[in-house]
Amino acid sequence: MPQFSRESAREMSARGNIARWSRWRAAQAATATMGTVLLRVVALATLLAGTAAAGDLPLVRTVFVILMENEPWSSIKGSATAPFINNVLLPQASYCTQYYNQGNYTLSLPSYLWLEAGTAFGINDDQPPSVHHQSTTNHLASLLYRAGVSWKTYQEDITGTVVPLTDAYPYAVRHNGFVYFDDTTGTNNPNYAYGIAHIRPYSELSRDLTNNTVAKYNFITPNVCHDMHDSCAPLSNQILQGDTWLANEIPKILASSAYTNNGAIFITWDDAGVAGVPIGMIVLSPVARGQGYSSSVHYTHSSLLRTIEEIFHVMPLLGDAANATNLSDLFQAAPAPPTNLRIVATSP
Repeated sequence: MPQFSRESAREMSARGNIARWSRWRAAQAATATMGTVLLRVVALATLLAGTAAAGDLPLVRTVFVILMENEPWSSIKGSATAPFINNVLLPQASYCTQYYNQGNYTLSLPSYLWLEAGTAFGINDDQPPSVHHQSTTNHLASLLYRAGVSWKTYQEDITGTVVPLTDAYPYAVRHNGFVYFDDTTGTNNPNYAYGIAHIRPYSELSRDLTNNTVAKYNFITPNVCHDMHDSCAPLSNQILQGDTWLANEIPKILASSAYTNNGAIFITWDDAGVAGVPIGMIVLSPVARGQGYSSSVHYTHSSLLRTIEEIFHVMPLLGDAANATNLSDLFQAAPAPPTNLRIVATSP
């Protein structure tokens, strides 16, 4: 049996304590690591569950909103003067039968403001920005900009050299809600660079689609001959004029990578021309239910605004959007969050 000096025994005892201490520290570190992983997994699961519960919307990368004018859904659905909408769009789209403008407005400007801010600010006329400009920064374009989400509105028949603050037929300023906000226009400054950069002629959309340089959020306003507002030669039929315009323009968006890579097109009307009746809402998207799906859920312009805010994760929910139901019924179900996450521990 080997003999050890008193000093050697002390050294061995110390080494044993150190080894035991080292093993204890390693076990503590492993426990801490497992705890950190567990917390992270729980946090991720909570985030995913919260995201699904908040909206149930699938991933949409690019949004196109097209706003038409002054027709109830009953004048569009099944109409012989809207062959493209009925024979081409609806069979591949999702659409609503109970979608309304907010507040039963029958003038344009309140609806355009509502789609941008969730309120009409008490306005019930079509006066220009010189009368109704708003100082608030609590509106959609501002939220998107602050969140780093690109946005642009394409307005048909503007020059693109100034902020279009007044009518220039067939452009109608009341159909351009963006120019009513001071932070977009530099308070009615026609030479304000930010406004000019974001309010562009509709003629530029085709180029931007081809070059894949469209913004994430795109609001499209046809002129008053193409949005079903005015009767214009040579067709002299408002609905047919708008339907023909859509037939010429929608295929350009459908063919773009911005659309095919989880884009979404929302086509709606500002109001029905009369109070209290449904207007159209048509959604085209690779992640929409499509195939002619018809939803009878009660929706309003606040629903569209909420949907866009949820798609781009911008807060706060603006005005009445906080009270609205989003348009998730028109889309495929969002992927369910994981419910059976497990952690498998291994020895260090």
